[in-house]
Amino acid sequence: MPTHQPRRTPGPRGERFAVLDPATGEAIDEAPDQRPDELDAIVERARDAWRDWRADPAARTTALFAAADAVEAAGADLAPLLTREQGKPLAESYAEIARAVARLRYFAELDPAPEPIADGRPVHTEIRWRPLGPVAAIVPWNFPLQLASAKFAPALAAGNTMVLKPSPFTPLATRLLGSVLSAALPQDVLTIVTGREPLGARLASHPGIRHVTFTGSIATGQSVAEGAAASLARVTLELGGNDAAILLEDVEVERIADRLFWAAFRNCGQVCMAVKRVYAPARLYSQVVEALAERAKTVVVGPGLDPGSQLGPVSNAPQLARVERCTAQALADGARAAAGGHRLEGTGYFFAPTILADVPSGSPVVTEEQFGPVLPVLPYGRLDEAVEAANDTGFGLGGSVWGTDLDRAEAVAGRLECGTAWINHHAELSLAQPFAGIKDSGVGVAGGPWGLYGNLRPFVVHRPEEA
Repeated sequence: MPTHQPRRTPGPRGERFAVLDPATGEAIDEAPDQRPDELDAIVERARDAWRDWRADPAARTTALFAAADAVEAAGADLAPLLTREQGKPLAESYAEIARAVARLRYFAELDPAPEPIADGRPVHTEIRWRPLGPVAAIVPWNFPLQLASAKFAPALAAGNTMVLKPSPFTPLATRLLGSVLSAALPQDVLTIVTGREPLGARLASHPGIRHVTFTGSIATGQSVAEGAAASLARVTLELGGNDAAILLEDVEVERIADRLFWAAFRNCGQVCMAVKRVYAPARLYSQVVEALAERAKTVVVGPGLDPGSQLGPVSNAPQLARVERCTAQALADGARAAAGGHRLEGTGYFFAPTILADVPSGSPVVTEEQFGPVLPVLPYGRLDEAVEAANDTGFGLGGSVWGTDLDRAEAVAGRLECGTAWINHHAELSLAQPFAGIKDSGVGVAGGPWGLYGNLRPFVVHRPEEA
């Protein structure tokens, strides 16, 4: 994630910072630049609210369903604001809000029931589940509301309270979401804080926080873990990916080309589990490059609020600069732009959807997470070479295999070193399934019951059968 900070401006309401529209590069509003020393009182209020929130599971369920209803009703206000500050097409903003609503309802229905243990002794042993306390969440700019809900829905359902910090690039919709939720949740159960660093570092290391959940870069995730270690707080870290898609010899290129393209380019490629590398058999290589390039050349790029736009801008200036650097380096390394390869003229942070062919395997656009509308396509001779190349990365979030023989595709998928493998699709997740990476892609598990239990601790009670 970028280290650049939005510019700060003083004012009668305290320090504030500008939030820019990536479609224009112009400021659309300001958000409070809260000081790290303000967190002491905020975390203390979250701890006070926790005492009542944890005590009444039925009231929590009712409140979370009411919260879901409130967010759903506010969609027409939230979606345009999300598009203006993040850049994605309006339909994708509505989809993000719908996902947040669904997640609230899903976790509201989960019940961490007591679990008896039968071990042959004359003792009744039972595991009960208790919440952790105040939880901190630090959320990036690519899916501000969806990732916020992925953190607060299970945490609140488990009986914790939360202090949530959005990215300074996308604080506005999250602040509005907090206002919407405040009508359904008790005071201080969920608090939104906004600001530049070192606010996030202080939140992660605050001694009153018992669990820190973070999504972002490896470097920042390491800093978050170091900060949380000072108070022995639990951490859940989702640190990005460099997902590979392997196409088998029997793949029907035209049949899967649309799915493969959008698995790489949705949200302008700014998806942690997007396809970021494609490995195609040498025999089909030119056909794959041509099919993807055709789609890249015809996709409609424009402001997210324009009904005709299929792709919006890159979300912020530092990320656009990174995409430009990665692409320029690949071209300098000998790659060929089958489509795109350059920033689009005019205002805003627009980059042409780019398909790169003939890319050296050691180029940063292959080895690193480019996180933008750029996709390298690489040929392979033997399948073992493709699998080895797909696994030759420090990341281990997801991967996919594409072909008509599903049994063979599944066998190849089983060889991928990642947390989730898909066959003939990519980056599709159910609310009920776990989401976790291996290697440098993260620590801990989100999603499904695993996400709920990640916000709980076991409490064991032993009771003899006779007094």
